Amino acid sequence: MPTPTVEAVKLDELNCWRIRHAGAELLVAQQGAHILSYQRAGQPPLVWLNDRATFTTGKAIRAGVPVCWPWFGNLARNPHSVQAMYSGEQPASAHGLVRAMDWSLSGIESEGQALKIDFALPQAATGLPGWPHRVELKLSIRLDEQLHIDLTSHNLGADAVTLSQALHTYFAVSDVRNVQVQGVDGLRYIETLDDWKTLTQRGDLHFAGETDRIYLDAPPHLSILDPHWQRRIQLTSRGSRSAVVWNPWSERAAHLADMADDGWQRMLCIETANVLDDVVTLAPGASHTLGVSVMGIAL
Repeated sequence: MPTPTVEAVKLDELNCWRIRHAGAELLVAQQGAHILSYQRAGQPPLVWLNDRATFTTGKAIRAGVPVCWPWFGNLARNPHSVQAMYSGEQPASAHGLVRAMDWSLSGIESEGQALKIDFALPQAATGLPGWPHRVELKLSIRLDEQLHIDLTSHNLGADAVTLSQALHTYFAVSDVRNVQVQGVDGLRYIETLDDWKTLTQRGDLHFAGETDRIYLDAPPHLSILDPHWQRRIQLTSRGSRSAVVWNPWSERAAHLADMADDGWQRMLCIETANVLDDVVTLAPGASHTLGVSVMGIAL
């Protein structure tokens, strides 16, 4: 059994852990239980650590794997059942409430040849600001030959709770202009950049401009083909029928203070999600797990 190493590190204002196990290196911030980077020895990174990301207390991080919960994106674009859960007087923040909160590291333990790291957000069990619902929220990371991420919501309250969510993964690519997403051919998608029209994907997805699409009834297996790096990034989702594909391209990236003007070339987001008609309703006592496993495969 390989011996893992866990090192506490500080990135500007944020407490983080650098974890090495069986040829993999993982960097995780306490704020947001946010995976910042993931890389296997001798390979390019799989999860993109933005070199312009800011690590400031209370500010969401643009990199890695943000956890979007208990709503995804703009709350006003969510189904009414998700909007009705929020009763705050302040405008609802984008992508929910938990990205900028400190989570608790509840355990690191070996499971056979794998290493499991568990986080919890105790505040969610008593209700969050403007969101007075009691939900036990846990994030589990498992390292073996893949990176496995699971976000579990367990309704502790007496009433049903409806939420949307996403594991908003930034994948590292050689150049987004030369990669393609496979597994989406024939899927319906919402084109958010064209008045939220519903369209149908024809063939693999290639990139030639800003992209922000919500794929409906997405299959459990999607992949990013990156010929220059001679690899395929294989994604296997759990508890999800929707996927969001996003890249800001040059014009929008130029207006993002926490992204280099050419940073868009080196990343592609495929977000494992529960959005639109795929939102989750938890009866009292019920649980749901949203998960994704990620692996780089040499071509």
